Amino acid sequence: MFSGKMAVIIPAYNEEESIAAVLAEVREVYPDALVFVMDDGSMDATSDVARASGAHVLRLPVNLGIGGAVQTGLMAALEAGVDYLVRLDGDGQHPPSEAPKVLAPVLAGEADFVFGSRLADEEGGMKPTFFRRMGIDLFAGLANTITGLKLHDVTSGFLACNRKTLAFLSQHYPTFFPEPEAIVWLNKHGFRIKEVGVKMRVRQGGVSSVNTPKAVFIMFRVALGMVVTAMRRPVRWRQA
Repeated sequence: MFSGKMAVIIPAYNEEESIAAVLAEVREVYPDALVFVMDDGSMDATSDVARASGAHVLRLPVNLGIGGAVQTGLMAALEAGVDYLVRLDGDGQHPPSEAPKVLAPVLAGEADFVFGSRLADEEGGMKPTFFRRMGIDLFAGLANTITGLKLHDVTSGFLACNRKTLAFLSQHYPTFFPEPEAIVWLNKHGFRIKEVGVKMRVRQGGVSSVNTPKAVFIMFRVALGMVVTAMRRPVRWRQA
């Protein structure tokens, strides 16, 4: 399929209902990939189910949140010496069968960092609710203003990258709902960013940790984080 070692990283919090099916789909698409499940302090059997399904489980002793969980996986993948990485969610919203679309521009050398968009491809798949669409549009508009790019769905979290980007993100990954901030930060450091349309699904099990009052706080905090990130000076970082 392609030359080079790859990893799939999957953050998961209380996803015992969906993680086995997600891992089975990953194995169908990438049978030779290293698969890391970062169990972010789950209170159910997520770790046991993922381990029984053949994944390397990185169990965090406390809930770090999505940023901390993903960075744990990034560091593990970098240490394993992979050339390419795919990140998807443990709740089944990111179909592994769509991952090759996200990875393709990286393999072709067209981009360093690619993410899947629910909005760039309107044909089929899960569509965001009205309020979620408002948040997606807010963050995309802010990201486009800051970066000069034309993006649609900077919050999806369905992503792929090469080793250079992996090395950078393993050192400098935002911790609080990180996807929009990460895109701003990558752009500031000259990484080539691309968006591709994918079809997503509704959550396949479990319950989202984000309710309406929390969503309002998240929108404010993420927007503020994007602005602050845009104002920061670029950092020196160690390439792998």
